[in-house]
Amino acid sequence: MNYTTISLSIQSHVAELVLNQPQTANAMNQQAWNELSQVFDSLDSNNDVHVIILTGSGKHFCAGIDLKLLGSIDMRVQGKSPAAAAAEIRKLILELQAPINKIEKCSKPVLAALHGGCIGAGLDIVAACDMRYCTADSFFTIKEIDMAMVADLGSLQRLPKIMPEGMVREMAFTGRNLSAEEALRAGLVNQIFDNRDAMLEQVRGIAKTISGKSSLAVRSTKSVLNHARDNAVAEGLEYVATWNAGMLLSDDLKEAVKAFHEKRPPVFNRENQAT
Repeated sequence: MNYTTISLSIQSHVAELVLNQPQTANAMNQQAWNELSQVFDSLDSNNDVHVIILTGSGKHFCAGIDLKLLGSIDMRVQGKSPAAAAAEIRKLILELQAPINKIEKCSKPVLAALHGGCIGAGLDIVAACDMRYCTADSFFTIKEIDMAMVADLGSLQRLPKIMPEGMVREMAFTGRNLSAEEALRAGLVNQIFDNRDAMLEQVRGIAKTISGKSSLAVRSTKSVLNHARDNAVAEGLEYVATWNAGMLLSDDLKEAVKAFHEKRPPVFNRENQAT
C-alpha cells in the first residue's frame, strides 16, 4: 500500500515507520490518522515483521493534531441538536483514539525513536509504544490545556502508568515542556542520545536483537505485560499460567533448549510464527 503521510520500510524482520510530513512538523491531519490505522493493521498481520520502529522526519517528531482537523468539528455538528452534536463529537474522539490503541494492542513491540517536539497527540502516540528513546533536544508536552481542552487521546490514561503521577499532573495542568533529561529521570524514555543518527543506530540494534528472538515468545510477553499493567498481580499470574498452559511447549522452546546444549544460537522456524 502507498502512503502519503508516512513512509515504511521493512528489512530483516524490522519495520521502520516514519511520520513524513516535515512541512507541518508531522501534525496529524485526517489522512495521517487514517494511514496510521491502516499501517498498524498491516504490520500486525505481517508475519515477516517482528519489531516496529516509529520515528519522524524533519525538525520534530510530531507537533500534535492538525488544527484544521480541530476546526472542522464545528462543520461536522452544524445544525444538529445539542445531544446529536455531543454524540458526533464523542464518535470523532473514539475514531481518533482507535489508531493509537492499535499501537498498544499491536502484537509486535513498537520502539519510538523521538527527536524535537513530541507535542499533544504526538505524546498520545508515543505513550502507547513499548519503549521510547529520544535525542537531547527532545521535549514532551501535554498541550491541550493551552487550547482550553482536556487531552482525550490517551496521555492522561497511559502516562500515569509510565511515570510519576505528580509529574503527569504538572504537565497536564501547566502545559509546560518536559525536557529530555526530565523524561529520562521520570522513566518516560529509556535513553537519551546526542543526535538522531546515533539514536537510530542504537534503536535499530535493539530492534535487531528483539527480532532474533522467538517472535512467538516476544508477542506473548507483550500480551502478558499489557495484562499485568492493567490488572492485579493475582489476576496477572492466573493469566500467564493459562497462557503458558497452551503456549509453553512450543517448537521454539525445544529449539532454544537444543541450541543451549549445542552451544550455538537458536534458529527459529519463522513459518511457525503466525499471528
